[in-house]
Amino acid sequence: MDDLTALIAAWDPRRGVPVDALWHAAYGELKKLARASLRGGELTLLQPTALVNEAYLKLAGQGRLKVEGRRQFFAYCSRVMRSVVLDLLREKQALRRGQGGQHLSLDAALLESLPAAPDEEEPLRVDAALRQLESAEPRLAQVVEMRYFGGFTEAEIGELLGLTERTVRRDWQKAKLLLRALLEP
Repeated sequence: MDDLTALIAAWDPRRGVPVDALWHAAYGELKKLARASLRGGELTLLQPTALVNEAYLKLAGQGRLKVEGRRQFFAYCSRVMRSVVLDLLREKQALRRGQGGQHLSLDAALLESLPAAPDEEEPLRVDAALRQLESAEPRLAQVVEMRYFGGFTEAEIGELLGLTERTVRRDWQKAKLLLRALLEP
């Protein structure tokens, strides 16, 4: 039994486990989860350590978490990290739309010479589609959340959700098809 599993088992499930203790026991794995969440450099302003710290700050106010096991804890952390990433993207969009900025004119030739920006809105569109998927197929949405935002492998998702790797692979394929349909204009 690893430290995190032992820690969760040692506490009364009705009272919950202190967030500080959970974070300390799982910090290394949480950084891996954060690194996967930030893959592709979509958020160059946020590093994995910063993401883990921001997620901790969101949870620290609760004091304790009622978790039944490792699987539930990491699924919850994946969701919290997703919300941190999406909050940051929304903030960047608001700033880009001129919130608090001054108006500048831009020469059309200069605009055309600029390299294309990466699609920073993709995670926001995926989040909206994921919420629709979640209402219809909660397990598929959880697989997508863990795979896309959490960066978990099919084997890791299977272990955390108590599913076979084959079932996770089928859920992932089905979810991708449904999300693709939801994301098309």
